Amino acid sequence: MTEKVEIYGTSNGRKCVDVRALLDRYGIEYVDHMIDLMPLEKDEMFRRCGLKYYPQIFINDEHIGGEEELMMLEADGRLRKLLGLQEQF
Repeated sequence: MTEKVEIYGTSNGRKCVDVRALLDRYGIEYVDHMIDLMPLEKDEMFRRCGLKYYPQIFINDEHIGGEEELMMLEADGRLRKLLGLQEQF
């Protein structure tokens, strides 16, 4: 199963860059909604999660939170499971 991953963020914010780097490290493809380049995406993000800070991450249309939540999921191994990755990483 291919997991659908979406990031709402800015093109150069530190936390947004860190999120992309983590997903890139695992070879995960994602839809990157860059709010600073596509301002209308900000309204879509707010409609989906009710938050206005970046980044906001969705996996299979489920809001998982921002950079801190993603890093916590990665640290305890739950991110690999959410992304459908095998244990070899």
